Amino acid sequence: MAFELTNRCAAPIARFLFAHGAGAPCDSDFMNSLSDLLVARHIEVVRFEFAYMAQRRIDGIKRPPAREPVLTAQWQDMINRYRHTEPELPLFIGGKSMGGRMASLVADAAVVSGLICLGYPFHPQRKPDVLRVAHLAQLATPTLIVQGTRDALGNRDEVGDYRLSPAIRLHWLEDGDHDLAPRVKSGFTHQQHWVSAADAIEIFIREKLRNS
Repeated sequence: MAFELTNRCAAPIARFLFAHGAGAPCDSDFMNSLSDLLVARHIEVVRFEFAYMAQRRIDGIKRPPAREPVLTAQWQDMINRYRHTEPELPLFIGGKSMGGRMASLVADAAVVSGLICLGYPFHPQRKPDVLRVAHLAQLATPTLIVQGTRDALGNRDEVGDYRLSPAIRLHWLEDGDHDLAPRVKSGFTHQQHWVSAADAIEIFIREKLRNS
């Protein structure tokens, strides 16, 4: 079972397989907005839903995410399929929150062009000692993490203390929360942060393509 959305563009420079977070589908406002911004930057976007979320689309029943092996297996299936679909397009993978974390677990073995995580869940909410970073210390895949400075699942002060691979680049969005949304008093808007995220992704992808 799968549900997919493809945002195509003229003369794409790369393809981005883009997975959703734990609680929202692949056509949430966040996913729609980022996909549109990336397509405008000549990056084709393929969004997909994990099976538990695709089932919600059918019956309307909210379910917790499946276990990690199930999610990573679906990621591997998507990568294997799209690696052979227009193989001349460099393949980048990643996602929002949980979708990005699952991608980070398969990225090295999959040998993709790069990994992009938006709001990485470094730890569960209100559990800063339950870290999800062990594999990030050895990650070899070129990686971009776009993170809000006040993300409740890993803010700038917390992340500064983690041991992360030199392959990881962090792009911080001032006052952004886990959805990259700033407060009104910050002087920024959610749309501005989405645009900044898309700009950072485009720069990252173009740099990796030049260096490949």
